[in-house]
Amino acid sequence: MIYDITQPLFECEVFPGDPKPEKKIMMRLEKGDVCNLTAFSMCAHNGTHVDAPFHFINDGKGIDKVALEKFIGPAYVKEHKGDVSASDAKEILKKAKAAYNGAEKKILIKGAAVVTLEAAKVFAEAGADLIGNESQTVGPENAPKAVHLVLLGAEVVLLEGIRLDAVPEGAYLLNCAPLNLTDTDGAPCRAVLMDCLING
Repeated sequence: MIYDITQPLFECEVFPGDPKPEKKIMMRLEKGDVCNLTAFSMCAHNGTHVDAPFHFINDGKGIDKVALEKFIGPAYVKEHKGDVSASDAKEILKKAKAAYNGAEKKILIKGAAVVTLEAAKVFAEAGADLIGNESQTVGPENAPKAVHLVLLGAEVVLLEGIRLDAVPEGAYLLNCAPLNLTDTDGAPCRAVLMDCLING
């Protein structure tokens, strides 16, 4: 089974202060044009998207320089509500590895959860490739910088704004490859989970 965990772009959640995606109809067959053609504008962090280190680190990698292996591979979905503590993070990593070897590299947190600075340090020290959550930002919305600096500083990419309501806890194959935007701090992606691994 394939789970689409991506928000529809033009109806997506937007981080406070960011511009919303806008769609412009350029051509329509019903008006006698040669084809249907749509243009759009958006922030790189609208809806379901990934953060590159350059988002908070001036000499960090842009999204086009981050290896695709960071975005594709075994992942683990864990439901959590409230703050994710250091001990929570350690337990999540333990369950992920037990479910499928390698799934601990990409952790997706289901529910209204906030990754604390202490949890970010645990994930970074464990060598995670990716941390994903349903909020438009990993970490507290009113103070996201410290968590981003720890994770992005360790080249842990962030997958934000995913939708996991229909996804049971367990191990999956994740693909959230971003658009190849040169020297950019982040990019939209089409994030999917494939139920082709053994769920524990």
